Amino acid sequence: MGGFFGIVSARPCIADLFYGVDYHSHLGTKRAGIVTYNKDMKLFRRSIHNIENAYFRNKFGDELGKFVGTSGIGVISDTDAQPIVVNSHLGRFAISTVGKINNIAELEKECLDCNQQFTELSSGNTNPTELVALMITRRHDFVEGIQYVYNKVKGSCSILILTEDGLIAARDFYGRTPIVIGKDDSGHVVASENHSFANLNYQTVHYIGPGEIVKITADSYQQLLAPNDKMQICSFLWIYYGYPSVNYEDINVENTRYRNGYAMGKSDDVDADFVSAIPDSGIGMALGYATGKGIPYQRAMVKYTPTWSRSFTPSNQEMREHVAKMKLLPNRDLLRGKRIVFCDDSIVRGTQLRDNVRKMYEYGAKEVHIRISCPPLLYGCEFLNFSASKTQMELITRRVIEELEGDPNKNLHRYMDSTSKEYANMVEILRRHLGVDTLKFNTLDMITDAIGLPKERICTHCFDGSSFGL
Repeated sequence: MGGFFGIVSARPCIADLFYGVDYHSHLGTKRAGIVTYNKDMKLFRRSIHNIENAYFRNKFGDELGKFVGTSGIGVISDTDAQPIVVNSHLGRFAISTVGKINNIAELEKECLDCNQQFTELSSGNTNPTELVALMITRRHDFVEGIQYVYNKVKGSCSILILTEDGLIAARDFYGRTPIVIGKDDSGHVVASENHSFANLNYQTVHYIGPGEIVKITADSYQQLLAPNDKMQICSFLWIYYGYPSVNYEDINVENTRYRNGYAMGKSDDVDADFVSAIPDSGIGMALGYATGKGIPYQRAMVKYTPTWSRSFTPSNQEMREHVAKMKLLPNRDLLRGKRIVFCDDSIVRGTQLRDNVRKMYEYGAKEVHIRISCPPLLYGCEFLNFSASKTQMELITRRVIEELEGDPNKNLHRYMDSTSKEYANMVEILRRHLGVDTLKFNTLDMITDAIGLPKERICTHCFDGSSFGL
């Protein structure tokens, strides 16, 4: 996915910029970059690092002294190297993006046909952020340029621009990714997630709407383009991506996960001694489940965080699964002889959860009951670079459907219906694959109720294939 943070202030910005970007480290694992603007020297200063095997802080901490200025932007990315610095007829600016562009080849050709050129290559391919920058500069001003991007991009694209006189923030046309503005006595910040404001002493003042464009200075922020009526914010932000203390659309992530778990616990008829979680994103659900079910919450599985950071993400899938297993430690004394409900956020390939379940039984668990906070994933993500589900056939559900139907695309509507026999057959095969006593998923209605937005205002494409703008 990815996340960005920007600041424009009356005081030097690098300390707040550094920590603000760092608070988005859970959203990306590949590249990170920061850029500041020094008004006195009229100078953009940029640095980009690979963070696949290191913390953001370790990569940038030693070079902060060279970033001088009162405004800047930074990004944690799962894709390309950014920010990009551009000199054009619109002036000099730096730009970062968050999202997923599915028609890069088509847009790249349009730019090349207009005699534009690309200089920032990501692994030999066109850098999506540079592509967006070139598209913006094909129009007369930033607003027209960003609207041109909205009209052309298939997928999603939120944009943060650092100009010589402030920031411009533009949320994806359907608002799939969030942007929020904060304020203190010296200036303004803008970020993908507002938990980054808390320890920097900024107060949330505005949630940017879908397709809305806002210009931000130290003194104020001004709407340049009003938001759209339609919104499709990603439901997976509340289920998995979001940090627990974040608010999206003024709806808290941890509260949503708790409500989700509470509803499932209240309706579940399984007998168990306690509930636990696959950390970290399963914890909020497990706490809610424990209350709804009326059984204790205990940490029978914990994450070892001192040396295994989330940022350590090998490119090889086999190594990624090995690292994921190394991070989680079962507690034999809690598991031995117990009937346990384990809550997790989702099942993608199923291999990691299957390995975790096997370890639970090896450590003496009497029964293991898995509860998943969302419906079965049936579609790959088209909008956020949800890296674990790039193709449909990487999803274990599609492989099960192929086993049952002879075709992974047949009768999908029946496998979305939690009351159908096809759905029950699919879940039973998944249960046997995982080797657990019981397996249940939350329903789409339960997710919608927990989030508190109308169904048409959230993107549920990965569960039911529905979405605007495909």
